[in-house]
Amino acid sequence: MNRPAIILLSGGLDSATVLAIAREAGYACHALSLDYGQRHNAELAAAARVARSLGAIEHRVVRLGLGDFGGSALTDDSIAVPENPTEGIPVTYVPARNTVMLALALAWAEVLGARDIFIGVNAVDYSGYPDCRPEFIAAFEHMANLATRAGVEGEKLRIHAPLQYLSKAHIIQRGIALGVGYAQTVSCYQADPDGGACGVCDACRLRRQGFEQAGIADPTIYKQSRI
Repeated sequence: MNRPAIILLSGGLDSATVLAIAREAGYACHALSLDYGQRHNAELAAAARVARSLGAIEHRVVRLGLGDFGGSALTDDSIAVPENPTEGIPVTYVPARNTVMLALALAWAEVLGARDIFIGVNAVDYSGYPDCRPEFIAAFEHMANLATRAGVEGEKLRIHAPLQYLSKAHIIQRGIALGVGYAQTVSCYQADPDGGACGVCDACRLRRQGFEQAGIADPTIYKQSRI
């Protein structure tokens, strides 16, 4: 196939799996990461490792200061990352992050002549973020085909969310089958500069439970063992 595709790559477990899925499907994968001022910027180093190991054609990092607005525990040091499950949309939600990321991917796709964008959102084992829902992905795809030269000239753009309905355990099993090295990834919301995981945030909890339910050894070193 070798058609170009844009893969949104955070450096976490889900996006690494999506890159492997796109590669296995035969796409020429152009990985895109966003440096948005996240406190866990060790994930950007993880994204570079994953892009290399899974054979991305190139990997670009766009610097965009969503931290200038704040409003999220991931971009504002004055807001604590929750260490226990919470009700409703958690404070780790970054306002409009996936919308911004997809818009940037869309711009690069038009430049490359790509008609496919991959994103690792999930609506099963996730933190309840509104921009991870199937309705959002469908709406963005519709908008993309209204807002671009490719779309109005009849070249349909597709937003692929292959993990949308998979549990974390199934995602991990799929990734292992495709050769993903999960030790290279960083999921923790408050990872240290070396990628060490706190073990108590929502991302750590979902990751650890996923490995346990998949029956696969978790390569992550957690500072705390509580789920």
